Amino acid sequence: MSPRTPPSELIVLGIDPGLGRTGYGVVRLADGSLSLKTCGTIETPARQPVGQRLATLHRNLHDLMTKHRPDRMAVEQLFFSTNVKTAMVVSQARGVVMLAAAEHRLPIQEFSPLTVKQSVTGYGQANKRQVQRMLQLLFKLDRPPHPDDAADAVAVAVCGTRPGRYD
Repeated sequence: MSPRTPPSELIVLGIDPGLGRTGYGVVRLADGSLSLKTCGTIETPARQPVGQRLATLHRNLHDLMTKHRPDRMAVEQLFFSTNVKTAMVVSQARGVVMLAAAEHRLPIQEFSPLTVKQSVTGYGQANKRQVQRMLQLLFKLDRPPHPDDAADAVAVAVCGTRPGRYD
């Protein structure tokens, strides 16, 4: 356990990486109870050069980590599709995410989309709406986390709180 928080508390920053929009969710586990501290997205303008967009992502991640002081970072693994260009850009964003975590000395765990769905809903083939509904119930929210990228990041953070994920 990191010296950042008391032993009975764990704060996990979940990330759904992307260049145009990176989702984030900060989840707190204390005395066996989960709470959602915050969630949202980091967006970068498509008209900017990639280097500037990556710098914006890095700056915003640094600010999030400084503000919320997570003990761990959980990141969704890249799901490789047939669009190699998209996979490359997302990989660049993932590299910035990993760098920011390393700078803050955060342990990082990566989870496949199937593992995240299994962890949150109990069913690895759950659809996006089922995952969002389960998050709404889990955190007693009026509506599911929004937008989709933020909800995905919250689900990844929840997965990161499960026992044995960082051993």
